[in-house]
Amino acid sequence: MVLLENVSKTFRVGRNEVRAIQNINLHVRQGEFLVVRGPSGSGKSTLLLTIGGMMRPTTGRVTVNNQEISAMNELERAQFRAKNIGFVFQMFHLIPYLNVLENVLLASGFERNAESRERARELLKNLGLSHREFHKPAELSAGEKQRTAIARALMNRPSILLADEPTGNLDPENAEEVIRHLHEFQREGGTVIVVTHGHSADQYANQIVSLRGGEIVENPS
Repeated sequence: MVLLENVSKTFRVGRNEVRAIQNINLHVRQGEFLVVRGPSGSGKSTLLLTIGGMMRPTTGRVTVNNQEISAMNELERAQFRAKNIGFVFQMFHLIPYLNVLENVLLASGFERNAESRERARELLKNLGLSHREFHKPAELSAGEKQRTAIARALMNRPSILLADEPTGNLDPENAEEVIRHLHEFQREGGTVIVVTHGHSADQYANQIVSLRGGEIVENPS
């Protein structure tokens, strides 16, 4: 469960204050698939990072899995993220000198025990990447890189996946495959929140929210 109550986030730029999101009220139930849509600069990424505990809101409360993460300190939020939340980003964020298996194992603290390796290999198999296990990111296609990033995000069995423009660097075929994998996570009981410019995930959404100027708009033009 994700609950935002009157959440705003303000950044100081020089002498000015910029409100990235303002007065956000949002409820996502466990097992739902939420799409957050809006143009560049609308506050989508700030909203996602606030839900994920990467940022603390300036005002308001953020509750995830019945814990008020907005009241946690930095260390507590980091520990909460590691146990509960998986992140998938547009730019993949793979370590270039590590192979696919090693990149996935990073999520478990780079443990090399048999259980962690079995879990990582199982994920790679499910994502169609067994044959790429020992390849470096430079040897992968964009779609393979994103699927590796999904495997890494799933490594610690999170209850929530947060995806920031996960198809932004992909062609339509690979984009559809990535969204299908996110939907499969939801079908197995996980909660998915996807930030996007487009409509590729709409068919799987239980809820669609549009942002403009940092606010939720009811009837976006």
